[in-house]
Amino acid sequence: MADFSTSIRESGEVSIIDLKGFLDAHTAPTLENNFAQLIKDSKFKIVVNFEDLAYISSAGLGVFMAFIENIRDNKGDIKLTNMSDKVFNIFDLLGFPLLYEIYKNEQEAINKFSGS
Repeated sequence: MADFSTSIRESGEVSIIDLKGFLDAHTAPTLENNFAQLIKDSKFKIVVNFEDLAYISSAGLGVFMAFIENIRDNKGDIKLTNMSDKVFNIFDLLGFPLLYEIYKNEQEAINKFSGS
């Protein structure tokens, strides 16, 4: 089984999920649990940092689609950042840049929540 881990940090009112390893059908429930917990805690401003993510499958992509509507209905968003070219190409191929804001670095994504 591929290694995958997440950690959640806070920056003001923004929650940052750091991804590490391989996000696939076997590991996607870990990320699902992260989003579910943030929603339960009424934390709807979320940045996902892909810096240490090596691989993402369609199941991993599905996690983002599963939660975005609920988060946006609560005036929040999921912003994506620090993707490798390999991971970005997968998102781009499936049209995710039309659905999600993708930033080069984490601070830029955080700043977008404050309107700066």
